[in-house]
Amino acid sequence: MTASRAEGTRLLRVGHAIVSARSGLDALAARLDGAGWDMVELDVLRHDGRLVVAHDPRDLQDARPIAFADALRALAGLVGPAVRFDVDLKATGYEREAAAAIAEAGITGRTLVSTMHRESLAVLRREAPELRLGLSVPRVRRDYLAHPLSRPGAYAVLAYLRRVLPGRVARTLDSGEADAVMAHWGVVTGRLVSAVTGRGAELFAWTVDEPHRLARLSALGVTGVITNERDLFGTE
Repeated sequence: MTASRAEGTRLLRVGHAIVSARSGLDALAARLDGAGWDMVELDVLRHDGRLVVAHDPRDLQDARPIAFADALRALAGLVGPAVRFDVDLKATGYEREAAAAIAEAGITGRTLVSTMHRESLAVLRREAPELRLGLSVPRVRRDYLAHPLSRPGAYAVLAYLRRVLPGRVARTLDSGEADAVMAHWGVVTGRLVSAVTGRGAELFAWTVDEPHRLARLSALGVTGVITNERDLFGTE
């Protein structure tokens, strides 16, 4: 089974890691200006007793990591009211704190909280049912396709996942655990798109920085793509 984009729908543009400790909040306005994002993404970890914007422990080596609450306030003041937020929880144990910070920033209705950890989805569904939730697949620590030594094995795993993920994701959505799926571009197939969007859920592909991948995913009918490249969509 294949899928395609519904007539008249627009591929959503999701800015990956919009806030970075290396560039700081002072540079945020310039980074956002003219980018045309439909959604902005923030990676979140706990560090020294507080939530900070970080993708992995390497980001925590920065001398001044940015507080998650500060990043939310800054973004909420700079982006338009139609721009949504993707808050990506990189670990477990701080789900309630993240939900509270989102509520304090006044953006609950505009926010999707995503995670690879299904236990976090259960906590959030119970404690903050007003939030939309996204399951990230597959559950990996890094992009194994980016490393030559791990790439052959990664392609074998991807072939397996392309077969089994549509069924797994369908069961997750049917159970009410999640409202959206965030999938690595390598596992996205027409069957996966149909399994997700056919249930009225959203499917976002990560992390897409190459024009040929953007074209393929758009043709398949994903809801949106998560990218580091603000100029990528000029080739769409």
